[in-house]
Amino acid sequence: MATKSIVDPRPHTQRIRKMLVDTALQARNDIAEIDEPRARALLETSAEVLTGLAKAYEDYDAASEPVWRR
Repeated sequence: MATKSIVDPRPHTQRIRKMLVDTALQARNDIAEIDEPRARALLETSAEVLTGLAKAYEDYDAASEPVWRR
């Protein structure tokens, strides 16, 4: 049976984290261009969720939470 090689996940997690941060920034920038309050709230909520998820990726990379320690 072939064994699967261990691949460092950090380049993958760093790439995804950057995408999340960039998307959150784009959502926040778009808020200024929209007058409709519900759409603005949706964009702000999206930015908050994406920022929290990006933080989870950052914590994983830093192993700063007990659950992410190797």
